[in-house]
Amino acid sequence: MKGILLVNLGSPKSTDVNDVKEYLDEFLMDERVIDYRWIFRALLVRGIILKTRPAKSAEAYKTVWTKEGSPLIVITEKIQKKLQKLVDVPVEIGMRYAEPSIETGIQKLVDKGVSEIVLFPLYPQYAMSTTETVIEKAEEVRKKKFPGVKINYIQPFYNRDIYIDCLSESIKEKLPENFDALQFSYHGVPERHIYKTDPTKTCNLNDCCSRDDNPSHQFCYRHQCYKTTESVIERLNLPKEKTIVSFQSRLGKDKWIEPYTDETLETIPKKGIKNLAIVCPAFVSDCLETLEEISVEGKEEFLHAGGENFHYIPCLNDEDRWIHVIKVLCEEKLNEFYLV
Repeated sequence: MKGILLVNLGSPKSTDVNDVKEYLDEFLMDERVIDYRWIFRALLVRGIILKTRPAKSAEAYKTVWTKEGSPLIVITEKIQKKLQKLVDVPVEIGMRYAEPSIETGIQKLVDKGVSEIVLFPLYPQYAMSTTETVIEKAEEVRKKKFPGVKINYIQPFYNRDIYIDCLSESIKEKLPENFDALQFSYHGVPERHIYKTDPTKTCNLNDCCSRDDNPSHQFCYRHQCYKTTESVIERLNLPKEKTIVSFQSRLGKDKWIEPYTDETLETIPKKGIKNLAIVCPAFVSDCLETLEEISVEGKEEFLHAGGENFHYIPCLNDEDRWIHVIKVLCEEKLNEFYLV
């Protein structure tokens, strides 16, 4: 029997400081998120970050928390329920960090008689700290707890026409009538992650992202972000000069891919961009990084710098057209089981 497991990032179980600390510990101690040797990672995370950040993060989570709970979890559950009505196989969810975990999601499917799973990491672009860590964790769990289960993974879909059409339509419907620029803000990653995830060793951040083709592109997060933007701009028939690409959510003092979203928001009003629309296509579900970091903090930075109108465009969330995309991509992988 076949089944589908939708996997997203995860969230603290509450806005209590201890719950946030527990979540951040699991998240930041992942070697694919902070890729230092264990001892140095532990010194940084447990010796420094977890001494101060949980309280600050807990306050941020309080600003976006809903009556139902974490926006990310609530939205993912809505996606699951909608998708379940469209497919004839069981659908469960799992989070890379905290509960419901990937192991919990697989167990629920196994309890329903599933032995072949299509696992869908809900990240459009490939990155070591997203798609890769989900697959590695799922394989670890499968080998240890469910050796008889087969898992078929859905690959990043940043360049799939069905996804680009869906994203473009969603943005078009939410764009304000008058805007000076549309900013695409993607989650950032350290530059070294780009090189680490390139088995071809052909990546050069100085010039290869804009090439039509390069062996590293299927592993290059930065290229895939720019490709997503380029495809959406083309669908929306927007002039390139009216669009901006930037990267948010950097941590620590290491060099992350540029340009940075916060610095961009602080400088563009001086260049005449007073009316800004902004979208976050690295996320398919609204979460702390979009609802608080961009639509609250980002707005404040932009307006303080002289901007006049700031319009945040929500993620795809549980829009019916997005559910259709998920269904199509999952069914492709479900059908592959028949070909083995």
